Amino acid sequence: MKCGVKFCGGCNPHYQRGDAYRRIASDIPEIVFEHAEEGVEYDVLLVIGGCTACCAGYDQYTVKDDVIKMWSEDQINDIESKLSSKL
Repeated sequence: MKCGVKFCGGCNPHYQRGDAYRRIASDIPEIVFEHAEEGVEYDVLLVIGGCTACCAGYDQYTVKDDVIKMWSEDQINDIESKLSSKL
């Protein structure tokens, strides 16, 4: 499964978004994670926002299944469960 990853612009991050991403990617090695690019089709898109606004745009990406948003490191376990359920 291929998961595109989109980060917010980081104007008001409440946690280390990169650390959260690395943990998720490390915990689920069966998923191919890559920074989202236009023109590439992804099974799932993970939008990593730094605060509750989670305002990062993602309409420019092609996603077959689902867009999963996170805005807090407290969501990591839930995000991992959602992603793992798609395998």
